[in-house]
Amino acid sequence: MHKIGVIGAGSWGTSLALLLAGKSLEVSLWGHRAGHVKALQNDRENRAYLPGFPFPETIYPTTSIEQAVADADVVLMVVPSHGYRAVFKQVAACAPGGAVFVSATKGIENDSLKTMTQVMAECCADENRPPASLAVLTGPSFAREVAQCVPTAVTIGCGESQAARRLQKLFSASFFRVYTSTDVVGLEISAALKNIIAVAAGICDGLEFGTNARAALITRGLAEMTRLGIKLGAEQQTFFGLSGLGDLVLTCTGALSRNRHVGIELGRGKTLDEVLSSMSMVAEGVKTTKSVYDMAEELKVDMPILEQVHQVLYYNKDCRTAVGDLLGRALKPENE
Repeated sequence: MHKIGVIGAGSWGTSLALLLAGKSLEVSLWGHRAGHVKALQNDRENRAYLPGFPFPETIYPTTSIEQAVADADVVLMVVPSHGYRAVFKQVAACAPGGAVFVSATKGIENDSLKTMTQVMAECCADENRPPASLAVLTGPSFAREVAQCVPTAVTIGCGESQAARRLQKLFSASFFRVYTSTDVVGLEISAALKNIIAVAAGICDGLEFGTNARAALITRGLAEMTRLGIKLGAEQQTFFGLSGLGDLVLTCTGALSRNRHVGIELGRGKTLDEVLSSMSMVAEGVKTTKSVYDMAEELKVDMPILEQVHQVLYYNKDCRTAVGDLLGRALKPENE
């Protein structure tokens, strides 16, 4: 039997723990708050973040990272990007030597502008660990729908094709189809950037601009994502796959999207502080906007939607003015 350490007991970490436990795998589910983990142990359900889905016997909630990763074949990281490095440092210090590390977090670290697999690689080097297999799990997948066993397709990215195939088999289920890719950077960039475009799409929905505006944002947002990804060495085709177009459509249109929710409330006139203070879960697009804006500036990549979202989030720019500025830019060929 495989043992899996799931690091992060929010809705997505819990959903993935349920998926893996449903395959008769032993799953340790780590959470950082003692009170929350105690509730998981007592209720045998995550009533705070994913209510209605009882835990099978093979899910073991814990506050001990050492216990969560002990003897684990695979460690699945599902913590927000702003806390990722600090948590993974602890994981790298005590995980078994042969463990495979998989990131299921969609974000870019603010200070370093690194993806989550890049953060993991740095931490492993700091701990003098031998080179580990690092992978990313991404694609259009709301946690609640995965817990409901709704048909879902995602991608496992790993630079080692053999390791990718092993992980593909590990995560695949009758309702959960897993594809493989070796374009790790493309998967991570597309997964992070789609959250920013979802904030923009939400703003348009909050302003009641209709479906024309949303379709335009999805399409032009995909163009921006692809431009930055190619500049970083990603493969163009990745952005037309599940982690790119697939997740972009889901996050820009789905009622369960946290990032779209942020945009909707901003479009309705609320401040960012008001929106975030009312949410119990993290909308990665807010912090990722800052990271990607800095990255685009450094690489000199033209990303007008990103620029306007950045202005709205960090400089309180009026949402209608931001949309007007987007529409009022100099005209140009679509594929320039």
